Amino acid sequence: MKLIIVTGLTALAVFGFMLELLRRRQLQEKYAILWLVVSIVILPMAFFPFLTDNLAEALGIASGVSLVLFLGIVFLLMVTVHLSWEVSRLEEETRTLAEDLALLRSELGRPRDTSAVPAPSTLEVSDDQR
Repeated sequence: MKLIIVTGLTALAVFGFMLELLRRRQLQEKYAILWLVVSIVILPMAFFPFLTDNLAEALGIASGVSLVLFLGIVFLLMVTVHLSWEVSRLEEETRTLAEDLALLRSELGRPRDTSAVPAPSTLEVSDDQR
C-alpha cells in the first residue's frame, strides 16, 4: 500500500513540476509533453498495480515490476539517444554559424574583436624588469 501511495505522489509531483517549468518557460514544450505523458502513464500503474502484473503475465514476463523496470530502462535509453542527437545537431549548427561569422568578418575586412584579451606586450616581461 505504501508503494502505491509513493508512486502516485511521485507521478503527481513530476506532473506539477513539469507544469511549473513550462509556466516559467524553462523547459521547451516538446520535452515537457514527453514528461507529462510519462507521469500520466505512471498514475494508473501506481493505483492499479494489477494492470502491470496482468500485462506482464500476458507477455510472458515474470512480474509487473520487471516489466516496468525494463520499460523504464528502454525509455531512458531512447531519451539519451535523442538528447545525443540534439547535442550533435547543435554542435554542427554552432560550427556552421562560427564559420559563417568568420567569413562575414573577413569580407568586411574587420578583424576579430580582441578587446577582452590582453595585448601580448603586457604579458611579456622585458629584460630590464627581470
